Amino acid sequence: MELAAAKQKFIEAWGKLGSEWGINRTMAQVHALLLVSPEALTTEEIMKDLSISRGNANMTLRDLIGWGLVEKQHKAGERKEYFYADKDTWNIARQVAKERRKRELDPVLKILDELSNVQGDAKDPEFKTFNKTVTDINKLAKNVDKTLDTMLKAEESWFWGSIFKMFK
Repeated sequence: MELAAAKQKFIEAWGKLGSEWGINRTMAQVHALLLVSPEALTTEEIMKDLSISRGNANMTLRDLIGWGLVEKQHKAGERKEYFYADKDTWNIARQVAKERRKRELDPVLKILDELSNVQGDAKDPEFKTFNKTVTDINKLAKNVDKTLDTMLKAEESWFWGSIFKMFK
């Protein structure tokens, strides 16, 4: 397979994977393009390479910057903006985990904490079932939160070493 075909296949696969994780397909494809590009790209280059509109490219780049996955760069003497993606996969994984935690896990934890304080008759089967379910999910969510916290603070080698020790 030639490099151009391999790049295209990677971009398509990353886009599909992103959409399965609840991320916009175009957002994942732009990220993939920037990941495999040795140099920062302009909006025009991204539009051309992915056949997307300027509006779509601008909105997608803004989202990627908001996620902390892409940086805007300026080159001396040029008016164009350039965009660059960090190529370190550990940094990418941590940044995605951090954003998903903020967008998904934190709101759920807040609701679960609120629901943990529901008053009711401890003998009522409906209350007991509700309370046990909420308590169990809250405990699991807090464990996931602690694991994410450890991941976000850890160095890659230590984190994977710790994970692999658990499965031995």
